[in-house]
Amino acid sequence: MPDTQSIEVGVQEVKRMLDAGEKFLLLDVRQPKEYDTARIPGAMLVPLSELPKRVEELRAHAGQPIITHCHKGGRSLQAAQWLRSQGFTDTRSMAGGIEEWSLKIDPKVPRY
Repeated sequence: MPDTQSIEVGVQEVKRMLDAGEKFLLLDVRQPKEYDTARIPGAMLVPLSELPKRVEELRAHAGQPIITHCHKGGRSLQAAQWLRSQGFTDTRSMAGGIEEWSLKIDPKVPRY
């Protein structure tokens, strides 16, 4: 059962989940140019502005947690809140975004 009190998850927890091979969708809600600059391997790109018209693509992942991420955490928080309102109740936002990921997890991911 997801912790519905907390909509944010730290980068260390996301890294732990990836390393453990846990099943979840890492959803990148940045723009394609940002994705081309820096990305976390395995993340699915659906820009925040396209999310409403592409939400059906996510139905295949409805049975697993979704973790959204962006540059610093603002857009991914919006995306997580919106997805929860659409019935994706096990959705959280990666606090600090890919910026935090680069600083604390993988310095090889470019900062911009």
